[in-house]
Amino acid sequence: MIFNFGRIIFVSFLIFVGNVCLNAQGDASTASGKPSSVKEDYPKSIKESLAKQRIETEKKDFQELLARGEEVAKLSHELEKSFAQNNSLTPEDEKKLNRVEKLVKKIRSEIGADSVGDDERGEIEPEEKPSNVLNALKSLQSTTGKLVAELKKQTRHTVSVVAIQSSNILLKVVRFIRFRKN
Repeated sequence: MIFNFGRIIFVSFLIFVGNVCLNAQGDASTASGKPSSVKEDYPKSIKESLAKQRIETEKKDFQELLARGEEVAKLSHELEKSFAQNNSLTPEDEKKLNRVEKLVKKIRSEIGADSVGDDERGEIEPEEKPSNVLNALKSLQSTTGKLVAELKKQTRHTVSVVAIQSSNILLKVVRFIRFRKN
């Protein structure tokens, strides 16, 4: 009986100490850690300069997105031309192919696509599944053209489903080329 009473007092003491420790923590919603009823309000000039800076950053990011699209188009053209001359992919072409894949992944993430695996539902397939590397490279170039055109159509405030689908198709074509080299 005394043992149970001591146990109850001990547990009550632990709960009390835990409660005191939790209440002693600072408020995480403010910078100083102290609770405040009024949020920190910045002057109008600072708000305007922050907004301008955010807009400039968004514009710069959008221009970089367009530049990545142009680079993918250039690389896909070079890959097709090189394969037509050599009838195989050189180690330099492999590097270009890896660069294309990295750029397409960056574009894809920046335009708002999820990074879901290969088993995506509802994904559109290329018009014709390429039967060989040359057809895959032609498909790569035509799909890249569609992607770049769609990127140029959109603004930095929009999300294009066609651009996301084109980037998904590009990734599949790049993987096909990588694993099915002649």
